[in-house]
Amino acid sequence: MRDETIDTHCPYCALQCGMKLRAAPDPADGTERTVEVVERTEFPVNRGALCGKGRTAPAVLSSRVRLTGPLVRSHATGRLEPATWEEALRTIADGLSRTRAEYGADAVGVFGGGGLTNEKAYTLGKFARVALGTSQIDYNGRFCMSSAAAAHTRAFGLDRGLPFPLEDIPRTGCVILVGSNLAETMPPALRYLTELKENGGRLIVVDPRRTRTAEQADLHLAPRPGTDLALALGLLHIVVSEGRTDDGFVEERTAGWPEARAAAMAHWPELVERITGVGVPQLREAVKMFCDAPTGMVLTARGPEQQSKGTDTVGAWINLCLATGRAGRPLSGYGCLTGQGNGQGGREHGQKADQLPGYRKLDDPAARAHVAEVWGVPPESLPGPGRSAYELLDALGQDVRSLLLMGSNPVVSAPRAAHIEERLKSLDFLAVADVVLSETAALADVVLPVTQWAEETGTMTNLEGRVLLRRKALTPPAGVRSDLEVLNALAGLLGHEKGFPTDAEEVFDELRRASAGGPADYSGITYRRIAEEDGVFWPCPDGTDDGAAHPGTPRLFLDRFATPDGLARFVPVTHRPAAEEPDAEYPVLLTTGRVVSQYQSGAQTRRVGELNTAAPGPFVELHPQMAERLGVAEGDPVAVVSRRGRAEGPARVTNGIRPDTVFMPFHWPGAGRVNTVTNPALDPTSRMPEFKVCAVRVEAAGPRPGVPGTV
Repeated sequence: MRDETIDTHCPYCALQCGMKLRAAPDPADGTERTVEVVERTEFPVNRGALCGKGRTAPAVLSSRVRLTGPLVRSHATGRLEPATWEEALRTIADGLSRTRAEYGADAVGVFGGGGLTNEKAYTLGKFARVALGTSQIDYNGRFCMSSAAAAHTRAFGLDRGLPFPLEDIPRTGCVILVGSNLAETMPPALRYLTELKENGGRLIVVDPRRTRTAEQADLHLAPRPGTDLALALGLLHIVVSEGRTDDGFVEERTAGWPEARAAAMAHWPELVERITGVGVPQLREAVKMFCDAPTGMVLTARGPEQQSKGTDTVGAWINLCLATGRAGRPLSGYGCLTGQGNGQGGREHGQKADQLPGYRKLDDPAARAHVAEVWGVPPESLPGPGRSAYELLDALGQDVRSLLLMGSNPVVSAPRAAHIEERLKSLDFLAVADVVLSETAALADVVLPVTQWAEETGTMTNLEGRVLLRRKALTPPAGVRSDLEVLNALAGLLGHEKGFPTDAEEVFDELRRASAGGPADYSGITYRRIAEEDGVFWPCPDGTDDGAAHPGTPRLFLDRFATPDGLARFVPVTHRPAAEEPDAEYPVLLTTGRVVSQYQSGAQTRRVGELNTAAPGPFVELHPQMAERLGVAEGDPVAVVSRRGRAEGPARVTNGIRPDTVFMPFHWPGAGRVNTVTNPALDPTSRMPEFKVCAVRVEAAGPRPGVPGTV
């Protein structure tokens, strides 16, 4: 019936906004069935609000923009040609088997994505370790919030993006938002900050650009890119020197304060001003706002996290929360605004190189034994930890000779992207499963067309730790199969005919068993409960001591932290420069980010006419002073050049960016592919690349007679 709708969720960011889908009846003339997005006002996260990406999401379901049949590269022509599913799957199985036989299991790699459902992520990790026997698996979520995850675990013993629901944000007294432009990256979430201010709360935004989000702030701090760590330490120094620490909380609920305090006291305000460019009066005003409020939160995003010192930077902001008693209490705490749709669940259940389902560590004998029992294999058969995402991509064509890639587009999204493109081209064999022919898929030997969000059922875990249910609303095209069907078929061809179900709920029930007793315990969550309760927050064990169903855990750490002794850990950290600082040859800082109308590598959103009209290509945002030195005006072509490569785009001249900094969005391939320029330097703990800061020079790209055109 035309009036019937299906409750589901947006396919894009980690808000996982609720929406309804209404599919029209099959048209009599044989044209494509249309799908309409309808508001789902009762879902608490977005309360019906959607950004342009969510509203237009059904456009990518069209056969005009998506893959509808397998492609295999012809030996005769060198081109990708239509093939049968049987031919495509057999070609993949043969390619992976040949590599494994000649070079060993670890010569086969698997690369996943933060947009895969929990069921797919779980099965992909199991497939790598059981069917292939390889340790070489990671995913693009490593590029998302791995630094925050490492810092969260180090301080609190457990990582969940937000340890409280979004609904708590408007009720706190002060929010420090670090390196996030919610107005562009998660527009429906901006209402939480608007409501915060309406309720009398204060908002401090830390960003080198005066973004649409920063314009909402009571106080905007614009530090030099790569100096967020010094900024946080300077604020903590002022907290201590002004006697604003919560000594009772520190004594009762934390450990390690003396060492962290000593480290912070080495960062006096005047030194921090010289490092960051943020004036001492602004530093003191930020401390006053934060500490005068009865409750407070610090929320970070990719700005401070995508750095070669991202873990320590997030740790410094956590130290600020702990020292002021803004953690483990109602309406207070540190949280990370996860980026990708299932960036949280994707790493909890086995895509990450060092983790098993339930957020268990792969090198923990007890964890290995538990998961091996669920999988029906000997614990010793499970490989150990493998390479992190960038290190895995960098090893392609050398130690890793064949790759199965699902739901990622590293040709655009990886740091030092031109180098990674060459590494992909050097592979003996590449297979890609995706919904569109992305720039990475175009390099593959085999491309498999897989189902999309509206064509399948499965769970996602949003930035709050709320496990949600996407529901199938329509039948996919005849030539398309689900990722679960792909992995089932490949496992069978590799000699594992059992253990890889194709039904999502059956996979989820196995995931529940595998996660039981782990840090991310999903064992008490069922599809029925998710549907009835608008999602269930993990951890949610299977029952309580009195036999009742566990309610889930919307708010973590209120009684104790997840460390062995229940105490949060201060970690002493010290500012250090970015991996690449400006010099005479490359005197300018580059930072990167997103725009509201595009998403991640743009593989899908660039195929939506309305979104592409709103944001048709890359640009270089620069200050008027820099534009004057270059001799360029608004719209003139500009090039950004680093030691690794070059990216171009029209100039966007604005006073809303620091004079020593330029900004480029990262959604486009070709001449505007900014990740050709970015630095792959890795955080030593999280292995996060330094996307957010590198040294560049800026040039006028077009012919401009008589103008030197370089800064």
